[in-house]
Amino acid sequence: MAVVLSVVIPVFNEAATLRQIVQRIQALDISTEILIVDDGSTDGSDRIGDELARQFENVQLLTHRRNFGKGRALRTGISHATGKYVIVQDADLEYDPNDYSKLLRPLMGGRADAVFGSRFLAGSEHRVRYFRHYLGNRFLTFLSNLTTDLNLTDMESCYKAFRRDLLQSIELEEDRFGIEPEITSKVAKAGARVYEVGISYHGRTYAEGKKIRARDGVWAIWCIVKYALRRSKRWHRGTGDGG
Repeated sequence: MAVVLSVVIPVFNEAATLRQIVQRIQALDISTEILIVDDGSTDGSDRIGDELARQFENVQLLTHRRNFGKGRALRTGISHATGKYVIVQDADLEYDPNDYSKLLRPLMGGRADAVFGSRFLAGSEHRVRYFRHYLGNRFLTFLSNLTTDLNLTDMESCYKAFRRDLLQSIELEEDRFGIEPEITSKVAKAGARVYEVGISYHGRTYAEGKKIRARDGVWAIWCIVKYALRRSKRWHRGTGDGG
């Protein structure tokens, strides 16, 4: 059976939740391949990933010898994807795989090339937490929208789904959290059809393992400006593996 969905899971010290998130994905009624990319974990996440790869035929473990950052892990996973569509799934439990159907519907219906999950669109449950993060996200999304001419509500969302042929046609460069504004900018410049859907969100506290810091927000601003000034090739939409 042809793989419909490639799920790329960047992992850095997520031993407490990795097994559970993979089990949630396995419970979905869709043909998937799960690409776990361990980015130099020191808490045994790589061992758990190896156990999952031995347990499930559709799970593959890819490893980095040291920690490079989320962006590098995503780049590694994307390069190995073979499904028609690709979804980015964090290894923690902030994002719910039951929302995959929302993300995939515009893609599988042939209406979209990329779908962003928004934590700010109405209709889904959210854990209430850091107001400063909300303000920072709104500012970064506004700045990104100015440069891409998209009207996203949540550019920094970690739930994004793509046609694989689109995603693999883009040359990604960022190693850390700058991957989010980079992907957004390059998808927009490629001329892709972008949709946005509301998703649920169960945000972690720093005590629970949240990793993003203020310096990542500063770098995101730099990435928004840098890729706004960078020329990118238009993507020629075909009828191949993307649908």
